Amino acid sequence: MPRLLRKPFGNHGKVHDITPQSAGWRYVGFSLYRLRAGEHAHELTRDREVILVMVEGKASVYAADHDWGVLGDRMDVFEKTPPHCLYVPNGSDWKATAETDCTIAICTAPGKSSHEPRRIGPNGIQLTERGKGVNKRFINNIAMEAEDFAGSLLVTEVFTPSGHWSSYPSHRHDEDDFPRITYLEETYYHRLKPRQGFGIQRVYTDDGGLDETMAVNDGDVVLVPRGHHPCGVPYGFEMYYLNVMAGPLRKWRFVAAPEVQSILDKDK
Repeated sequence: MPRLLRKPFGNHGKVHDITPQSAGWRYVGFSLYRLRAGEHAHELTRDREVILVMVEGKASVYAADHDWGVLGDRMDVFEKTPPHCLYVPNGSDWKATAETDCTIAICTAPGKSSHEPRRIGPNGIQLTERGKGVNKRFINNIAMEAEDFAGSLLVTEVFTPSGHWSSYPSHRHDEDDFPRITYLEETYYHRLKPRQGFGIQRVYTDDGGLDETMAVNDGDVVLVPRGHHPCGVPYGFEMYYLNVMAGPLRKWRFVAAPEVQSILDKDK
């Protein structure tokens, strides 16, 4: 099993490059660029569909034979404003030129050749509350299944307040048995406020065959190949993460961990 916690290569340029091959799975890819004003990033999508997420900063983007202008207006991810994003289909290319220092996430999955390039957000993305008590967090849904402009990708942002838990109650989506559950690989790109903070993420299966608990720092990525995957942040820190999911079916259906089922039943 490839290691689940991936540290950035550095703090400039392409600092993450997770492929299905390097992750040891079939669907999800995730990379991240940290560019200085005036710098460029350019890639071919080949057989992958792509969603570019302007995590922070501004960039001029040309993709799929179209000039999309300047994307981005969130200079700090913890502003919690809706992100500017772009869907780029397979068989295309894209180029981003940084207008300011910026952070650009590249979310990828197998393309299905039937979707057009399009801007996503900030219009139509609204910060919504999920959970209650110390399970409360706030979601920017970028491309979940209600939006049908992608073939494989599911992408969302989550803001977890100080001292709270997220991706909780614990759940898994690691079987292809729709509508009971779907098989979705997943990456978590974590950010912390303040940056010297830390969070915790556990990835575990019911039978204990996989059970890893990781301290995550600002800029880390966690791979979730299977199993439950809750995370939390201590008092005094805030956590952001960008989720990328994909599998054979673009549906998000999950099963709760047995030890938390009573919590779900109580909340009904």
